[in-house]
Amino acid sequence: MFTIGDFAAYGQVSVRMLRHYDALGLLRPARVDPCSGYRYYEATQLSRLNRIIALKDLGFSLQQVGEVLDARIGAEELRGMLRLRRAELAETVASATARLAQVEARLRTIESEGAMPTDEVVLKSLPAARLAVLTGTAESFDPRHVGPVISPLYRRLHELLTAANVPVTGPDIAWYEQAAPELGEPIVVHAGVQVALDPGPLPGGGDAEVVELPAVARAATIVHRGDMDQVLGSVQTLARWIESGGHRADRLGRELYLNSCGPRSEWVTEIQWPLVVSPVPEG
Repeated sequence: MFTIGDFAAYGQVSVRMLRHYDALGLLRPARVDPCSGYRYYEATQLSRLNRIIALKDLGFSLQQVGEVLDARIGAEELRGMLRLRRAELAETVASATARLAQVEARLRTIESEGAMPTDEVVLKSLPAARLAVLTGTAESFDPRHVGPVISPLYRRLHELLTAANVPVTGPDIAWYEQAAPELGEPIVVHAGVQVALDPGPLPGGGDAEVVELPAVARAATIVHRGDMDQVLGSVQTLARWIESGGHRADRLGRELYLNSCGPRSEWVTEIQWPLVVSPVPEG
């Protein structure tokens, strides 16, 4: 048998915690000396201690831990519960990490207000493009809503093109539409890959189709470098330039992915916003 100090060392917990578990009935000592009151534990009790710690670290209350252990759940069933709980916690961490990234992006934008370099904006025309396209919907323009929609679209689209032996002829282009923004309708997300095919259904592509994205006479553009989750500052620089120049956006923007390989921090994307072209006065 082990003293409570030795058992705590082997289990990598504190003596105070073992006493607490004893008081709650979660992990009783194998023996208590009737004279000294010293607690002694057996090596086989490490198995129960490991289960207590694992369940507690995965977010179970000590009451729930006791209920699980008292139900005498088998090792395989317990592993299944732990895997499920681990997946839930991983999702929570991923969501919190995404929220933190958005908070940091918004903070950087606020800190740079009034000092955004609008000379990075370029006014130019956009050529027409022949694209194989898959479409989805996102709740809003929040990158946390757009990213989970557009990434699978592009992954599937490139898989379809590879399977059909269709070569890609230029950088990917995404664009967005919203029928009634005042009603809060979802954003329509178009993921496009440039190809040299006639318009119509993509051969062997299921719901993918080839479309002609029309040319744009004038568009305000800015190059964003880095993760698209951090695009807020670039988009708002573009918005300030459009307003300060007396321009008006004609439709929702496009994204030309100049480099979308490798780490997202190294991505290069041109944000493009088509502008209304005023008619030329007659005479």
